[in-house]
Amino acid sequence: MDIKNFTSAIAQIAEEKGISSEKVMESIEQALAAAYKKDYGQKGQVIRAELSPETGSVKFWQVKLVVNEKMIYSEKELEKLKEEKEEYEESSFSGVIEGKEKVRFNPEKHIMIDEAKKMKLKIKTGEELVVPLKAREDYGRIAAQTAKQVIMQRIREAEKESIFEEYKSKEEQIISGIVQRIEGKNVFMDIGKTLGVLTREEQVPGEFYRPGQRLKVYILKVEETPKGPMIFLSRAYPKLVSRLFELEVPEISAGSVAIKSIAREPGSRTKIAVSSSEEGIDPIGAAVGQRGTRVQVVINELGGEKIDIIEHSEDPKIYITNALSPAKVEEVKIMPKNKALAMVPEDQLSLAIGKNGQNVRLAAKLTGWKIDVRGSGPEEEMEEETKPEEKTKKEKVKKATKKVTKKKVKKGKAKTKKKETKK
Repeated sequence: MDIKNFTSAIAQIAEEKGISSEKVMESIEQALAAAYKKDYGQKGQVIRAELSPETGSVKFWQVKLVVNEKMIYSEKELEKLKEEKEEYEESSFSGVIEGKEKVRFNPEKHIMIDEAKKMKLKIKTGEELVVPLKAREDYGRIAAQTAKQVIMQRIREAEKESIFEEYKSKEEQIISGIVQRIEGKNVFMDIGKTLGVLTREEQVPGEFYRPGQRLKVYILKVEETPKGPMIFLSRAYPKLVSRLFELEVPEISAGSVAIKSIAREPGSRTKIAVSSSEEGIDPIGAAVGQRGTRVQVVINELGGEKIDIIEHSEDPKIYITNALSPAKVEEVKIMPKNKALAMVPEDQLSLAIGKNGQNVRLAAKLTGWKIDVRGSGPEEEMEEETKPEEKTKKEKVKKATKKVTKKKVKKGKAKTKKKETKK
């Protein structure tokens, strides 16, 4: 064996597949063990191989599990099990014992404790006994094909494991991806070593995707499936905005400015609350940047989505006042059951509520308070000043006057009809 070419080939495979050279070597050893078993082994044997990368020599061992009488099924127990099970499979009675389970004794897999102690004195039940085998150099075509299949399968499995571990560590982070294909409502993106899926629920409403388009996406979760790791991406998750600000604002990534809360309606508007842990740093100014350069980069990445940056405060009145910006709030009254009443000028009422109630809705999400916005005009003030008893009296008077006016109108109509008939 040409050792130099062999080691360089292992290193090349490891680099291409993104796995360690130890994993590649392990898969080769498993393939050699499978080839040895195919040509020279017996059914049920567990064979291990060890390949020396320095010399190229291979050593083989047979592994047996040490058992005692209590760990194996007796003949009577096997007969009972055969009767209970309609389809008897040998695999049901093999493997390592756990708890009270037993195994069907196989001389190729198991060895009794008395015989094992003759070979190794200090061995115990449940341990593995390793018996050296004679090394072989000649293998048939079928054994070589088996070894090839084992190597390919093990490398694929190792590649899937490395991809899963890599992207699992990147959960809740943003990554740049290229749109590869669109299947129905799902968008598949090339994110490096594998593909990620952007489902319909995690897409921004009104945003269109085309093959070859490069976008920043949020890694929502990574799941392991029989076909390999499945990476779920998002463009609508609120934390995508905070991660984008971390990239653009050094004060946020350094920790001197913190994003306390975020409320988002994807594709339309976002509100974020920021605060500074160091004196002399303006959190809003740091997030916006000089002439709005920093926030504009985030807005462009989100396709023109509006972003309101407000200062966080521990005082709920100040916090709610800031959250309702750009509307000017005159007063905030804290009510029971986590409710707040915000009084705004009449000309600011529509601005405070926002289009379809968006501004006040996002402010409520951001602060965690149920916010009711009302105008502070003279009529509203008079209504608030009046007592509940007086209100009920006024309502009764209004209802009575309405009834009287209705009756008068009916009588007037009746009289006009009589006059018309006389004529």
